[in-house]
Amino acid sequence: MPSKGIKCFAYIAVDGVEIEFSVPKQSVTRSNQREYTIDHLEVESSNLGAFKATGKFEFVVRREGRELTKQWVDVNSITGKVDNGTMLTMDQTPSIFVEDLIVVYGFYDAGPGLAGLPKQHQCYVTVTRNYENWMKEVIPPEDDRSNRPFNRMVLPSAHDIGMNGLQTSLGLLKNAGTGIIKEVLGRSLPHALEIINKVGDGAINHIAPDIIRALAVTQKDSLDTILKIGARYFEFRPAKCHRQMQRVSPLEDTWYFQHGAIPGMPYKQLLTGIVQFLQDYSDEIIVVQNRWDGVPGDCPRPNDDELRDVLNDILRDKDIQIGNEDDMMGKSIRDLRNENKRLLVLQNVNQVSNYDDAANATLTGDSMVSKFNDMSQNPPQGHPITLLQCQATATNIRDVIIASVLDSDVSTSPILATKPVCDSKILPLLRGDTGKQLTREESVVVLLNDFFDGATADVAINLCLDRLG
Repeated sequence: MPSKGIKCFAYIAVDGVEIEFSVPKQSVTRSNQREYTIDHLEVESSNLGAFKATGKFEFVVRREGRELTKQWVDVNSITGKVDNGTMLTMDQTPSIFVEDLIVVYGFYDAGPGLAGLPKQHQCYVTVTRNYENWMKEVIPPEDDRSNRPFNRMVLPSAHDIGMNGLQTSLGLLKNAGTGIIKEVLGRSLPHALEIINKVGDGAINHIAPDIIRALAVTQKDSLDTILKIGARYFEFRPAKCHRQMQRVSPLEDTWYFQHGAIPGMPYKQLLTGIVQFLQDYSDEIIVVQNRWDGVPGDCPRPNDDELRDVLNDILRDKDIQIGNEDDMMGKSIRDLRNENKRLLVLQNVNQVSNYDDAANATLTGDSMVSKFNDMSQNPPQGHPITLLQCQATATNIRDVIIASVLDSDVSTSPILATKPVCDSKILPLLRGDTGKQLTREESVVVLLNDFFDGATADVAINLCLDRLG
């Protein structure tokens, strides 16, 4: 009988919490602590009753029997399509604050499995404590651990924080002509130009937002929420918008995060949000590193004075001091707190990463696991920052780009498709011996991930605890 599958991924780091996933006549409940679990459910037409093709998939989060949240979609067992419900698009799945917890979740709307993409829908749910104040809780100011050097920290990070929405990109596209859109998208997204050239000019302006959403949006929560989930490190690529597009753009000609030539969050917005957060939470420390990897020459970059002007304007009348790489590598956590150097701003720091074009171009994460294991046999030394990147880069796979662009949809992002698959393999790996090997050298260690979630934060924070002793 026709059916459509759903893979259910769960991570819980709070006692007394359970997650129940269900479809008609089938359910599974998970309460495992700090384990990444995977289950498989099927919306079976034979379980729906006569002349019915659609069944409800839902998850419920409970704490000590109390329902904290319920999310659902209707799934057609014949076509596999979803309609109705609370998880139809990424925009409908913001993280949920309830009691002292944060529930982070996402739903990948799977097609027929073209180009190796999943043919089963995927739903992931993480439940952790609200980690807005985790540095104070893990390293209290008077605790001996606060005397440890800051370079022993393990910091959770939201990869490409600037791509957490479409507002800037939509503004840039508003008055852009077909030719400009072709050039900018074609240069910014690997293999996209050959696909865009096959689309009629009349359709390009219509599908451009969905293409950007599917291939460039890497986060779905606000900066403030991501900070409260636990992120304390951000790489940012500040530059002005592509000159061809800016000439017809209604956007302010200022510094934005640049994903290739696709603009995201303004630099000022990032710093304003971080400074406000640091004022509210007086024992937290955040690192921002400015880099320009992959930013095209048509996107002008700021000089040091221009970057400093943005920061000074935000810090006016604030008591937060700015630290640098020397402070990050040479001072203790207590020193930085006492000097109020709780925002460390770096630029083009010499760093090392597990990222590899071939290994990260994966839909399964297996090649990334091999890369991590190989790297742990001889951990890199002599770098101020070690990046452990959990996210795959399936957008580097030509056939995946083709399938995603031709079937572009707000929830068919290949980035979202690979997230729970890779997380379920990589986060347990980093939590174990491989992670301990990779965090043993004198270097600030950063765990980066797309669609930043509680599991990534929890693994990083526990690695940090282990590392500080």
